[in-house]
Amino acid sequence: MKNREGFFHLHMISDATGETLIAVARAAAAQYTEIRALEHVHSMVRTTAQLDRVIAALEEHPGIVLYTLVDGGLGERLDEACRRIGIPCASVLEPVLQMLQAYLGAPGARRMGAQHILDAEYFRRIDALNFTMIHDDGQLAGSLEEADVVLVGVSRTSKTPTSVYLANRGVKVANVPVVPGIALPRELEGLKGPLVVGLTASADRIAHLRENRVLSLNAADHASAYVDRAAIAAEIAFARKLCIRHGWPIIDVTRRSIEETAAAIIAFRDERARQALAQ
Repeated sequence: MKNREGFFHLHMISDATGETLIAVARAAAAQYTEIRALEHVHSMVRTTAQLDRVIAALEEHPGIVLYTLVDGGLGERLDEACRRIGIPCASVLEPVLQMLQAYLGAPGARRMGAQHILDAEYFRRIDALNFTMIHDDGQLAGSLEEADVVLVGVSRTSKTPTSVYLANRGVKVANVPVVPGIALPRELEGLKGPLVVGLTASADRIAHLRENRVLSLNAADHASAYVDRAAIAAEIAFARKLCIRHGWPIIDVTRRSIEETAAAIIAFRDERARQALAQ
């Protein structure tokens, strides 16, 4: 390995927000666990003057350069600068654009930030996010039927972050906590439209997360049932039986990331849609 310092500079240059580029770059850099990427995000780079400021930053902190610049002239200028500095440089979009052009037989429009256009899809995501935020943690149970997905589970099973992630994909999500001694909303068991999914995890994982939660809140009662493993195991068992009784699919999030959990939920939803079409 060339780099002996334990880190490298990773420059991400975009003519838009850079979200797509950041996601790709982090996915790749994550494969190298023994060396850390020092990220430099240069967004909204659309003029020569802006690009020249970025090039100055490359000269100060040379490293790997990844970019999404739709303007071919800016891309060529950046490629030339990187050759002069002696650092690797790659366009993340160009190979994909070339493949699409070859297959479709026509060049793309090459619009900057095209994925962020304020179209119907954009407003669908905003609507989904608004719905999800006001239906967090069992709120507004009377309108659960309007959800695309309803998540149920005991505390600390990642219901809220999973809900928000799905909302950013345009899915309207409500989440309902399963709390000992508190009745579930009566609307939950009669839902017809939404996909209801149970989230669960191991008692050890939930206890660990709850203990950290208690510490962060400076709560004194560390011996409460909230962090007691036996009580947590009983909660998990109750929630699992609830899901089994209603035929709701269950996802164990113990070793899953939020993204993996969301992908599993979308897969359940797609399968449900296919089954409905087949009937």
